[in-house]
Amino acid sequence: MSVLVAITGRDNKKLMAQLKIRLPNVCIEEWPDCQSLDKVDFVLAWKAPQTMWSQLPNLKVVSSFGAGVDSIDLALLPSNVEVVRIVDTQLAEDMAEYVLAHVLAQKLRFKEYFIKQNQQSWQPKRAYSYKNVGILGFGELGKACAKKLVSNGFLVSAWAQREKKAVNVEMFYAKQGLNKMLPNIDYLICLLPLTQETTGIIDRTLLSKLPVHAGLINVARGEHVIEQDLLDALNTDSLRVATLDVFEQEPLAIDHPYWQHPKITLTPHCAALSDLRSVIEQIAGNIECLRQGSKLNNLIDRTKGY
Repeated sequence: MSVLVAITGRDNKKLMAQLKIRLPNVCIEEWPDCQSLDKVDFVLAWKAPQTMWSQLPNLKVVSSFGAGVDSIDLALLPSNVEVVRIVDTQLAEDMAEYVLAHVLAQKLRFKEYFIKQNQQSWQPKRAYSYKNVGILGFGELGKACAKKLVSNGFLVSAWAQREKKAVNVEMFYAKQGLNKMLPNIDYLICLLPLTQETTGIIDRTLLSKLPVHAGLINVARGEHVIEQDLLDALNTDSLRVATLDVFEQEPLAIDHPYWQHPKITLTPHCAALSDLRSVIEQIAGNIECLRQGSKLNNLIDRTKGY
């Protein structure tokens, strides 16, 4: 059994050490320092080099080092390779708290008051009365956010690509459903998986269907948003405010117009950070499943990309 860790853009020393402690009888190596690529059957990946995949003739399973698999070009994997992802129950709770906090921040005008504080300006205003929240994407994170919002007095709608059961949430489906939902939304939350169909979904057309007092919160992927369209909407008062936790380029370029925009709140992709212990247990569990020939946990549907 040979496992390859191919995670770029981070220091993996702690991850490697804990994986080796958890799986003492498994060969675990890190890209590009792998002695026998032809023996690798399990890869833990995040933004792995695309040229790597063709060098792994024995590959059987790829595990994403995150809740999504959009960092992996599934088209480069043989059809027999199974793909799994991380599912962290604490992740859902953290995301729900983040979303609730920023919906409340938009409702209570916090961004305005931060700016006024810097200006030493004393101008109190009533909080907005808006209560309608729309969620794009209704997977585990979307459901957790909806539950938290409903319990705090918000009216929640959600849009999904296929029918799903929901309690206290009005569901919408397909393009027709999205167009019907958007005009009634005060706070729009993006929690979609990143696929070919959802890339760039938050564009000029979608934003124009929201009320001008609406706010956007994107906690999914930066590629869901057409950046210039968002800036244009904010600059022309077609959208009131935006909270962004994810970006096309991370870290965000120092000269990016988002940094100083008075209607944008930024956070550094911190809405929901996986606990390393939980991640290692899930990875180790799937490695053991592969060794035993058992069904893998948290398999994705490669035809859908999530």
